[in-house]
Amino acid sequence: MRKKLLRDGANELSYEIRGIVKKAEILQKEGKKIYWENIGDPIQKNAAMPDWMLEIISGLIQENSTFGYCHSKGVLETREFLAEQTNLLNGVQITANDILFFNGLGDAISKLYQFLVPTSRIIGPSPAYSTHSSAEAAHANTTPLTYKLDPKNHWYPDMDDLYLKIKYNPNIVGILIINPDNPTGMVYPKEILDRFVEIAKEFNLFLVSDEIYANVTYNGAEAIRLAEYIQDVPGIALKGISKEFPWPGSRCGWMEYYNKESDPQFSALCQTLDNAKMIEVCSTKLPQMAIPRIMKDPRYLPYRKEANKAIGKRAEIIASLLGDLPQLTFNKTYGAFYNTIIFKDGVLKQGQSLKIDDPKFKALRDEWVTEDMPLDKQFVYNLLAAKGVCVVPISSFCSELVGFRVTLLEENEELLKETFTHIREAVIEYCESK
Repeated sequence: MRKKLLRDGANELSYEIRGIVKKAEILQKEGKKIYWENIGDPIQKNAAMPDWMLEIISGLIQENSTFGYCHSKGVLETREFLAEQTNLLNGVQITANDILFFNGLGDAISKLYQFLVPTSRIIGPSPAYSTHSSAEAAHANTTPLTYKLDPKNHWYPDMDDLYLKIKYNPNIVGILIINPDNPTGMVYPKEILDRFVEIAKEFNLFLVSDEIYANVTYNGAEAIRLAEYIQDVPGIALKGISKEFPWPGSRCGWMEYYNKESDPQFSALCQTLDNAKMIEVCSTKLPQMAIPRIMKDPRYLPYRKEANKAIGKRAEIIASLLGDLPQLTFNKTYGAFYNTIIFKDGVLKQGQSLKIDDPKFKALRDEWVTEDMPLDKQFVYNLLAAKGVCVVPISSFCSELVGFRVTLLEENEELLKETFTHIREAVIEYCESK
């Protein structure tokens, strides 16, 4: 081309969560049974929206107003309802004008980073959720900035690591919190959340909290929302319905601005986000209209309670199959749909492999696995080709750790046990292969 087209950060726009699907599909076409553990889509794992939710949505389709534009910030009735729900937390208080809808949370995340000047950085957790880390790195034309989550301490953040990185990098303007966390399934305790606020105050930062899984907690855990602990610090909460209804295909997410007027720069950012959505006209209307009608229904909270209980049971089953393996650092999960499992230092080595009898699958594995790729990715491709289990390597989550992420979504308990028995057998065989 006449001139360079792509900026340097564009190569950070990778998404191994879906990328590995291409290889799994090749195996599937060749007759291999695939156990899909790569993506947090409840519908793909046979979850079904309750009939009463479907009736509400079907009723909305009969209303002519459903098919028109809505306010550029989102349906007013829905924003008023969500503001009321946030205000009931007895923390920071907001109005409907502090809420802005997007076509899915991925859209919101992209827009958030898009308008920051490239030198202004938001530091996020590692292992990182790819949508955040890729978007932040692309806007900055470099690799993402991260603070460490510690697998030896319940996946809690290393707050000293975070503090020092912020102290010695004046370009950092914000801290990203994902609570409950993807990919680790960790739920933050109050003292850590309070420490985020202290650091933000000391260095005059804003906070971003991805709370898409805030209503997906289990086994005694509850997520504390940003509105409850942010005090007078400016911040943005990112929320959506794709996981908890579940309705991932709705592509419906929103931002909530907290303490918008406390800082002129932050206020200008919020106004810019509003203006950008105004240029687009509005976000998808039908799911917005469904939110208050579904969440106000007396059947909603019991439904969510039972769904969370089922996820918690799966977390226990996975712990029973993988938690005692000496090769792994394993943490039981308490929120979201995922568990990140780490190989202990020195366990993975070059040249390890799984036995594959079928020459077609062995040839594909040999083609995919190269010595220059991360060791956990080599294991993941072996697992896929040998056992048909599709997981995601943790090195793809902007992490120096080696391991893999699984989901807690399989509705069929026998199939869940079958899948994780395959993983257990693979870990043992692979680590003993050399």
